[in-house]
Amino acid sequence: MEAALHVTLIILSVLMTVLVIVQVRGQGLSNRDSSSVYHTKRGLEKTMHQTTIVISVIFLLLSLIASLPLFGTGTLAL
Repeated sequence: MEAALHVTLIILSVLMTVLVIVQVRGQGLSNRDSSSVYHTKRGLEKTMHQTTIVISVIFLLLSLIASLPLFGTGTLAL
């Protein structure tokens, strides 16, 4: 179970990294009009934004679960 948790964390981190990079590249390309400071996210851009939030929350929760002493990696060895 511990290995599955770590593999899931790795997959989520890669997926979150890809989503963030795609969003940043998309902003630079679509923001040609300098007069508009804010624009509403629509369509695929909105879906990617919401997906990034959901994945980051799941990643946070799984990271907290993985840090529990139950899994043995949560204890700090000095």
